[in-house]
Amino acid sequence: MLFLCVVAAILVLPLDASAQRGRGRGGQGQGASEAPKPTGELVRVKTGHANVHTGPTSGNEVLVLAAKGTVLPVLARRGEWVQVGLSPELGKTGMVMRWYKNENNGWIHDSMVEVVKPGP
Repeated sequence: MLFLCVVAAILVLPLDASAQRGRGRGGQGQGASEAPKPTGELVRVKTGHANVHTGPTSGNEVLVLAAKGTVLPVLARRGEWVQVGLSPELGKTGMVMRWYKNENNGWIHDSMVEVVKPGP
């Protein structure tokens, strides 16, 4: 009986582990997914710099540090996080932490930005 339990556990655990792949990183990798359309709202970085993450938690990888005064289009909001559009120019004016290729959006904490133009 014990032998059957061990065999069953060996067969089930790899399936369970693969089902968990991609979880627990706070949405890492969401930056590369299809971005929503801009809402019309614009935000400006109000601190010396702001981390733009791959997902809506501070545990996600930082793509770029956006400098104070950088204006970004808002794509969505999730709790205290704002999803913003990334332009090729940001790679020239911000401090790139990881070279982003497919990411056309990222997440920034709302305490780092101020609304310049409210959405409709």
